[in-house]
Amino acid sequence: MQLRDVTPDDVDAYIRMRCDPVMMADLGGPLPRERQPGIVRRDVREAAAGTSWIKMIVPDADAPGVVAGTVNLWSHDTDEGPLSEIGWMILPPFQGRGLAKRAARALLERARDEDRWGVVHAFPAVGNGASNGICRSLGFRLVAQQDVTFAGRVLRSNHWAIDPRTDLRPE
Repeated sequence: MQLRDVTPDDVDAYIRMRCDPVMMADLGGPLPRERQPGIVRRDVREAAAGTSWIKMIVPDADAPGVVAGTVNLWSHDTDEGPLSEIGWMILPPFQGRGLAKRAARALLERARDEDRWGVVHAFPAVGNGASNGICRSLGFRLVAQQDVTFAGRVLRSNHWAIDPRTDLRPE
């Protein structure tokens, strides 16, 4: 598995992930297809500037054009101040192979090694057993259930937190 920065050529992967009803079932349903090129342009800018880590998951180095999903780490403002958040999406043909866990671990190890981002939070949907399992297995601690807003939609989520410098479990 390799992680690479998002590029302008990743619009199709974003559409396959974010506009698919199955992929987006835990996130309030599919997003508008026409918005994806603009989202990719924004993500490319943020990745290039280093303000966010927006990585495409490439499962096989011998097939660099095949993308299995994304893993992202970014910071945003909340009522309580800045918050670092990680999230991932894996396309159905690649699910169940451990790619999301390996990709999330890779970003958390980098955050630890660079002493960047501080405590990292994740907000998978309450019913998303796979993502909640990843959080648990990596060493996140469950903070609470809470409503979060994603793409203008309010979703019931588990709030997980991890300090990669001290809490990341070994492989």
